[in-house]
Amino acid sequence: MKKIIVPAVIAKTQEELDGILEKISGNADLIQLDIMDGNFVPNHSLDFDFRLPQGKYTYEAHLMVNDPDKWIKSFGANMDTIIAHFESRNTSLNTIRLIKDIGKRAALALNPETEIKQIADYFDDLDQVLIMTVNPGFYGSPFLPEVMAKITKLRQARPELYIEVDGGIKPETIAMVDKAGANLFVSGSYLVKSDNMRERIDILYGKIRDTGLPV
Repeated sequence: MKKIIVPAVIAKTQEELDGILEKISGNADLIQLDIMDGNFVPNHSLDFDFRLPQGKYTYEAHLMVNDPDKWIKSFGANMDTIIAHFESRNTSLNTIRLIKDIGKRAALALNPETEIKQIADYFDDLDQVLIMTVNPGFYGSPFLPEVMAKITKLRQARPELYIEVDGGIKPETIAMVDKAGANLFVSGSYLVKSDNMRERIDILYGKIRDTGLPV
């Protein structure tokens, strides 16, 4: 199973989005777009009709919104993977099936307090699970090492599942996340706010046991 570093994008305008994508260009193939509605989390990001260069990247949408179904119906066609938060009041098995119906990879995101057993009914329909190691909504939130046990439990339960981890991923934390069982590592501020993204991505890849690019 490939292990992939994934830059995360938070942007409030098309200009900001374009600038971040230009910075990423040539440094990563898979990009996470953080969609925030200002309700599910106390921040806004990409909550406008944004434009993306097609054919250049693989995109996943991390939906930190109260109504994921509405977003999926409006914008999901431009994504490759769509990640809905289990904790959203409107996320259901129908949300996952809606993602599948439009031909996209389906994933659930779990906040730090959510236990793996709470998503057992979803397992057969999921391609991926995103485990938050911070409380979501901002770049630079503090890393929560106690979540490692949850990653390991999920990997033991579902060896074939893509397990993504988001929050506080940097050289000091990525090795423990790798050891716990993740194979996708989302990094926001450590990469996007750096002056040399290529160097920082290489540093992160150097801390994990296997490297690769999306297939």
